Formats: sequence, structure tokens, C-alpha cells
Amino acid sequence: MARRESLAGYLFIAPQLIGIVVFVLIPLGLVVYYSLHEWNVLAGTFKFVGPANYEKLASDPSLPEVLLASGLFSAGLVVFNLSLALLLAILVNQKLRGIAVFRTLFFSPVVVSLVAWTIVWGFLLQANGGINGILAMFGITGPNWLRTPATAMIAVITVQVFKNVGLNMVLFLAALQGVPRELYEAARVDGASRFKQFRRITVPLISPTILLTMIITIVGSLQVFAQIAVLTQGGPGMSTTVLVYYLYQQAFQFHRFGYGSTLAILLFVIVAVLTFVQWQMRRKLVFYEN
Repeated sequence: MARRESLAGYLFIAPQLIGIVVFVLIPLGLVVYYSLHEWNVLAGTFKFVGPANYEKLASDPSLPEVLLASGLFSAGLVVFNLSLALLLAILVNQKLRGIAVFRTLFFSPVVVSLVAWTIVWGFLLQANGGINGILAMFGITGPNWLRTPATAMIAVITVQVFKNVGLNMVLFLAALQGVPRELYEAARVDGASRFKQFRRITVPLISPTILLTMIITIVGSLQVFAQIAVLTQGGPGMSTTVLVYYLYQQAFQFHRFGYGSTLAILLFVIVAVLTFVQWQMRRKLVFYEN
């Protein structure tokens, strides 16, 4: 019977384990293998170059600008996405008539096709697009949002924030509804203001969800590709060339698959380090009732 139970347990975890091996571990091993080679599909060459791609990575003059663009995008997305998501969650958590309509409205962009959403925003952000048309009604001359270095990154971040803010809003909403009402009643009796209630009760009790959404948002921001490819193609200049798009350029436009694999390893290391750091921060930032 013990052997049968063990066999049943292994059979239950087998699909997940096979999926991890086939779709995670094997591709990761191949990426490491390719990073030690130079593979040009057009020329039909595949040769071992050892650490040459890593040496090229260390001396790549474009890499600092790419990492800066990636950092700006991730920081802007995390700050604005989480702040707006928490604000919306607090608003839709109110017991008001018709509030379910607003919950659906705020969440609807999450289920819209990413490419379709980005294309629509591309038209709105053009020099003669809808946003500048609205600004013109108030006598304001808007810039060419996607072709000006100072506004291109802001535009890309805004598009991504509005696309995924509904998902984090739902997570925050579930966390807010799990906070006991008795704590707020006791705080009001003690004379605590709304701000103190939010800071002393709400934030500590939803801190596990804040950590979760922060990890999800940061990892997602480092994997952004479609928005950049559709809206700016990494421009103007390299102001919006994030690491994933730079990887795509090197591997699939310039056919440097070895160097592209090296950039993929760099991305993997960055994501792993950031996730580990955030997970270690949970001891200081996350409040557990028990």
C-alpha cells in the first residue's frame, strides 16, 4: 500500500515535472550551450568560440544604454502599476450601487489581445492621433509621443500600465476583502484617522499581496517585447531598447544566435537575482499575523 501511494504521488506530479524538464531545464541548457558557440543560420556556420560571447557582452558599448532603458521601464511600471492598482482596488472595494460594472471595466484590458491593444494605442499616440486631438481642444500642442526620446518611454510605460493594472487590482481587492472589519472599527473608536488606518492596518495585512504583485510586475517588465516592437521598435535611437528587444535584434535580425543566447543568460541572471532579493526582503516588509 505504501508503494502504491508513492506511485500515485509520482504519477500526479509527473505532468508538471515533465513540463519543467522539457520546457525549462532543456531549453536553459541549450541556451548555455549556444552561448559558447557562434551560430549564423544564413551562412550555415556553427562553431565553438568559448567565452568570446561573454567577453563581447562585457565590452558591448550599447549594453549600458539597454540596461538603463530596462531599469527605467521596470521602475516606472512597478511604481505606477502598483500605485494605481491599489488605488483602484480601494475604490471598487466600496459597497456602492453598480460597483461591479466598474470592476469589470477596469479588468477588461487584461483580457484584450496585447497586440490589438498596442496597435490602438499606437494610433492614439501619433502626432495627429487622438490624444493630441484632445489636447488641441484645450489649446495644447502635444508632442509626437513615440518619436521623441523624452516622451517615448513614458508612452510605453503608460500603455503597459493600463493593460495590466486590472490584474493587480483584482489581487489587491481580494486582499482588502480579507482584512477584518473589526480592526477598522476598533481603530475608529481609538480615534485613528483614515490615513493611519491605511498605514497601520491595511498595508501590513495586505503586505504578502504587495510582495507577490511586485515580483510578478518586475519579472513581467523585464520580459516586455510586443509593446516595444509595435510602438517604437526600440527608438527613437535606443531610448526604449529594453534587454529583451535588444536580444531579439541580435539573434533574429542580425542572426547572432550565440550572442543572443548570452544576452538571454544575462536576463535570466537579472530576473533570478531580483526575485531572490525581493524574497529575502519579505522578512522585513511582509507582516504575517501568526
